[in-house]
Amino acid sequence: MSGHSILLVDDDPGLLKLLSLRLEANGFEVDTADSGLRALGRIGAARPDLLITDLRMQGMDGLALFEAARKLAPSLPVIMLTAHGTIPDAVQATRKGVFSYLTKPFDGKELLESITKALSQSRGHEGRERADGVDDWRHGIISNSAVMEALLDKTRRIARSDASVLIQSASGTGKELLARALHRASPRRDAAFVPINCAAIPENLLESELFGHRKGSFTGADRDRKGLFETASGGTLFLDEIGDMPLAFQAKLLRVLEDGEVRPVGATRGFPVDVRIVSATHADLEAAIEAGHFREDLFYRLNVVMLEIPSLSERREDIPLLARHFLERACERAGCHARVFAPEAMEALMLAPWKGNIRQLVNVVEQIAALSQTAIIPESLVRDALRDKSGGIVPLAEAHNDFERNYLIDLLRMTAGNVTQAARLAKRNRTEFYRLLDRHELEPGSFRP
Repeated sequence: MSGHSILLVDDDPGLLKLLSLRLEANGFEVDTADSGLRALGRIGAARPDLLITDLRMQGMDGLALFEAARKLAPSLPVIMLTAHGTIPDAVQATRKGVFSYLTKPFDGKELLESITKALSQSRGHEGRERADGVDDWRHGIISNSAVMEALLDKTRRIARSDASVLIQSASGTGKELLARALHRASPRRDAAFVPINCAAIPENLLESELFGHRKGSFTGADRDRKGLFETASGGTLFLDEIGDMPLAFQAKLLRVLEDGEVRPVGATRGFPVDVRIVSATHADLEAAIEAGHFREDLFYRLNVVMLEIPSLSERREDIPLLARHFLERACERAGCHARVFAPEAMEALMLAPWKGNIRQLVNVVEQIAALSQTAIIPESLVRDALRDKSGGIVPLAEAHNDFERNYLIDLLRMTAGNVTQAARLAKRNRTEFYRLLDRHELEPGSFRP
């Protein structure tokens, strides 16, 4: 049991202290919060293995905390503590997904038994459930952000079924990496994972590549050849860049998905295949359907479950982890002086816009590793690699100042420099409005015709 982390939430400091001591004595790592809002911050930052919360608290109560925590960490098990008078509420909570509830006062043995059962379904145990060594289903995915962890929780849950999955995300976010993780988490993990880039195969070869062909079926077909559907039988076929698949071929793919049967080029009969389809695209397929470039019936066949990987700018807290990992990997492969980023250098990475997502970050870090002449990477080297495009996020005060100035300029343009009219539109008196204009060094006269 030791090593698991538990977050305790209660607005009674005495109970928090007592429970903390009891759990720490049993080898658990314990964090505490005296309110629901503080607990949400802890969940987003530390990702505990178990949440134990009182039901009745000032402000956000235990049930509201459970609902909010489920959005941050869908698989986080929750144990609710309740007094006798709130048992009906606790029963209702278990119907909504709370793992269990304990009625105060409870003894230590009862608490530990409930914790043990709850942890058996936690993400930590699910990640270690196999005994054959292939237990790291999310290998290669480096993240500590709540938004990515929620995506991975969803991925692991849907991996258990055979539902078709569509990964729709921007280029460079790691769609194939997520598809491989889904395969490793599925019952098909011991069979093949077969990827194909639909945009890289010429249209006249795509049918043969996916379905196979028989000897003599076309010029150059000097022997029978298995297609990727057959190669992936029992496993997962990953159709990358599905949005670029030729429209004429989409009907053939749809027929295979509907019938569960593949007929090689040149064959007179087909044969059944057992394949899970995971597809991916950076394109907006619904817009492609409207434009007539993608079949709507195929879209619904592929999109039983959609996964959307957040862009790197939406998970900035992962940038230090990723940057250090890519730097270590680059130095192991090619050898380099660099070992760590200076604080200012890391800040520059954190603030960059990252339009190319993780693929761009890999490129930037490898360039930095190749050029660095010192163990500590300076800010200047990072800015050179970024081409000084590090203004993804501006300080709040600067953003507020820019907005206010632009707002005043718009008002003066609309009113042709009439301060009385502009102040009335802004719902401010003339004196205050003049003070704002002085602060931003704006002359009303320059806006008059």
